[in-house]
Amino acid sequence: MDHFIQQISAKRILIYLLVLFISSTGWSQTTSVKGSVRDAASKLPVPFASVYIKGGGGVVADSMGRFQLATDQNIDGLQVSYVGYKPQTISIQKGKSQTITIELNPDASKDLSAIVIKSKNKIKYSNKNNPAVELIRKVIDNKNKNKPENYSYVEYEGYEKIQLSLSRPSEDMANSKLLKKYNFLLQGTDTTKVKGKALTPIYLEEKLSSNYFSKDPNKSKKIVEGERRVNFGDFIDSAGVSSFLKRLYQDINVYDNSISLFTNQFLSPIADGAPTYYKFYIRDTITDASGTQLVKLYFTPRNTNDFLFRGTLYVTLDHYAVQQLDMTISPNINLNLVRDMHIHQGFEKNPADGRYHLIKTDITTDLGITKGKSNGIYGERSVSYKNYTINQPHEQAFYAGPSTSVVINPAQYTDSFWIARRHDSLSTADAKVYQNIDSLKNTRSYKRFMDVATILLAGYKTFDKFEIGPASTFYSWNPVEGFRLRFGGRTTPNLSKRFYFETYGAYGFKDEKWKGFFSFTYSLNNKSIYAFPVNYVRASAQRETKIPGQELQFVQEDNLLLSIKRGKNDKWLYNDIYRLDYVKEFQSRFSFALGFKNWKQTPAGGLSYVKGKEQQAITIENLTTSELSVQLRWAPNEQFYQSKIYRVPIINKYPVFTARYTRGVKGLAGGEYNYNKLDVSIEKRVYLSQFGYSDVVLEGNYTTGQLPFPLLSIHRANQTYAYQLRSYNLMNFLEFVSDHYVSLNVDHHFNGFIFNRLPLINKLNLREIVSAKVIYGGVRSENDPHKTSAVYNYPTNENGLTTTFALNDGPYVEGSVGVGNIFKLVRLDLVKRFTYLHHPGVDEWGIRGRVRFDF
Repeated sequence: MDHFIQQISAKRILIYLLVLFISSTGWSQTTSVKGSVRDAASKLPVPFASVYIKGGGGVVADSMGRFQLATDQNIDGLQVSYVGYKPQTISIQKGKSQTITIELNPDASKDLSAIVIKSKNKIKYSNKNNPAVELIRKVIDNKNKNKPENYSYVEYEGYEKIQLSLSRPSEDMANSKLLKKYNFLLQGTDTTKVKGKALTPIYLEEKLSSNYFSKDPNKSKKIVEGERRVNFGDFIDSAGVSSFLKRLYQDINVYDNSISLFTNQFLSPIADGAPTYYKFYIRDTITDASGTQLVKLYFTPRNTNDFLFRGTLYVTLDHYAVQQLDMTISPNINLNLVRDMHIHQGFEKNPADGRYHLIKTDITTDLGITKGKSNGIYGERSVSYKNYTINQPHEQAFYAGPSTSVVINPAQYTDSFWIARRHDSLSTADAKVYQNIDSLKNTRSYKRFMDVATILLAGYKTFDKFEIGPASTFYSWNPVEGFRLRFGGRTTPNLSKRFYFETYGAYGFKDEKWKGFFSFTYSLNNKSIYAFPVNYVRASAQRETKIPGQELQFVQEDNLLLSIKRGKNDKWLYNDIYRLDYVKEFQSRFSFALGFKNWKQTPAGGLSYVKGKEQQAITIENLTTSELSVQLRWAPNEQFYQSKIYRVPIINKYPVFTARYTRGVKGLAGGEYNYNKLDVSIEKRVYLSQFGYSDVVLEGNYTTGQLPFPLLSIHRANQTYAYQLRSYNLMNFLEFVSDHYVSLNVDHHFNGFIFNRLPLINKLNLREIVSAKVIYGGVRSENDPHKTSAVYNYPTNENGLTTTFALNDGPYVEGSVGVGNIFKLVRLDLVKRFTYLHHPGVDEWGIRGRVRFDF
């Protein structure tokens, strides 16, 4: 019995102790909270916000607004605050682990942008004995250690979003008859994203990719797992729009000396020479949630007209690395349409080695014709990275092959795929843009509007399976044909993606002769012959007029606007040309072309082909050649916009290499000469940071065989009043020929580097340009009609003076100084010719104009 009582007592004591233990642990149970703080409107992170327990301690969020805390206190809420935002109290669940997102609303009553502090005593800024400059120099000294590309191997998942939105028009305009049919677009207006703006999304593209990098050997590989963009239909090259936007919003690496944005280069705030161009100030020291010590460093341009940034860097004191970057541009810089731009970058510490890697970039721009706050376009590019893995290599064979490949995944075109895989969710308005634009492009009014726009801009009117144009060639004038009418067209991929036909007919009322063209093209890859990458065979026949030595880019030779020319322009050709071409392009931007060309050229106007001297002279009625050719072209990372007629290149920093070999075959289809021609060229845009950029073209040619002057290299001349980049603007047509030459063309744009420093002039946003063009070449004795009678005589004018020459007396040199960005469109150049001024009919000076828009 006593033993039984003792057992009960023991059980009671055990139960009592167990209840007491559970009770005590219940009172001391840990509450764990992690999450992020972001702006309620823009959804961007709020860095270094204070998150603390009501009546207790707290933490500071990191550069991406993330925080984590744990406490044993009996709490039910958190208080969150940051300068410029309304404080918030957040309810939480006691004794549990939870993840929350806190959205802060701006506090208009504490708008710091409206505060201006003035002081009568201006403190002179100096780099000497300046702790902020000493700190930035340590950041610069450690750049190579902190650059992300210094890992031996790295891989990560990337998500990219580019978006354009229109500021909503006024109520009167929105209700007008013009926009009444498009009111469904305004239903997707977002008034929360940007304070004071109502945005209507009109363009969106997204890309999800896996990225791999190997340092040694230097290889990179991108596997695109999903990609989709708004499609405006056949009127607009959506891929070209994408390339253009990516050229404007390029990837930003703050560790590079220069940062490319909007086709211009800005000096990085941590460039090697940054202390020369920037002022730096230490604003605060912070310890974030992870215990990392940071220095808040403010920077601003010494000259607000330079292509520089202003903003804030958060620098770590352990690695002198950038942990966060927030910056904008000066409103004074010479940048067209860009009213405002903000850049935010966040970096994350890798637990494996303590280094920082980029995890988020946000670029936002306000674009408009005027500098005010009127309607415009709001552009955004957001790039995020996650799932970093470092120094875990794959087999070397994995990195081989093309640098970019696309996974064929039909799911990427569905909403469910993107909802599951995109790194950031879309707002309700953003998510509707795909549906809205699909509805827009199917409306009749949109199709009519784009029809008119295509005729005005591209010159073609489309009728589903065929189109007529280009309209600019319907009417023109020249001294040989007089008034000229032309009409033609071509088929579209809607007729067939295999077979394409193009033709036109033209008639000159002065020479009373018909001209025409016909081609048949067969697509070998069952894709449009105008869309990259092309792979086709083409056969064509043409009877047409031509000016020897005139080579035009992005415009037809019989364009009405080029009918007006300076000086004597009477040396022309009638050409009968039969061609067979094979062209193939590769994703690597390498391409090759094989061709056969049979060409009969008949002189016209004031041009004649004459062999021999005086009484023994013989007039040649026409000249026939047959050529076999191969052309190789490599344009790494080339981007372009595909228009109806031409591809318009979106110039970047990479060179373009072209080599062409031509073999003339005597006896083949009436060919009269054997010869060999080798032409090579290199084109490159060279960026010089604050001093602008130079477009450089280096060309060379060597021709073998004894040949008459029409078969030599006839140098590109220009007798119009338009400034042509690749031609010699004060050279007359057919003035110079060579059988060997090398040429250099440099066109340098200062982007306002000088004008921006001149009072009053700096308000006009003008840009200064200088150019130089040099050809050095000649004609060998066997091809010089002054030394042999076996070739054609050089042409002469009505006074018997020779008008065609060799470059045997030194190089041809011309240069120009110009003013660009006049009314944001016009460039005017004062051109000077330095050599061969004694030639008949040449001008030493000239003014030439060009219409072109640049950012």
